[in-house]
Amino acid sequence: MEIVATDKAPAAIGPYSQAVKSGSLLFCSGQIPLVPETGEMVTGDIRQETEQVMNNLSAVLAAGGTGFDRVVRTTIYLVDMADFPVVNEVYGSFFSAAKPARATVAVAALPRGARVEIDAVAEL
Repeated sequence: MEIVATDKAPAAIGPYSQAVKSGSLLFCSGQIPLVPETGEMVTGDIRQETEQVMNNLSAVLAAGGTGFDRVVRTTIYLVDMADFPVVNEVYGSFFSAAKPARATVAVAALPRGARVEIDAVAEL
């Protein structure tokens, strides 16, 4: 097992790693819309929040030696399912023809008041 960390994504705000390599897989912890340079949440509409989440996830994937083209599974956590169409549109723009398996889950709350969080598993 190898811990993956990058300053191009927000530092972990709890007792966990940004990602862990195990065998031929990279397990990425959930990303929320924190700006890595400031540690502040992106505020605005759900589109901006989702773009920040996906940019954070991209940085973690890159630090682990992979990318969205190798992602095999994601989970999207939403506080409000009414945001799903916009989140889905932004999320989809980060993937090419090969789309990963995915689950989308409604949750009561997310860390730091985020409205969206996304995690991923990718091949190396």
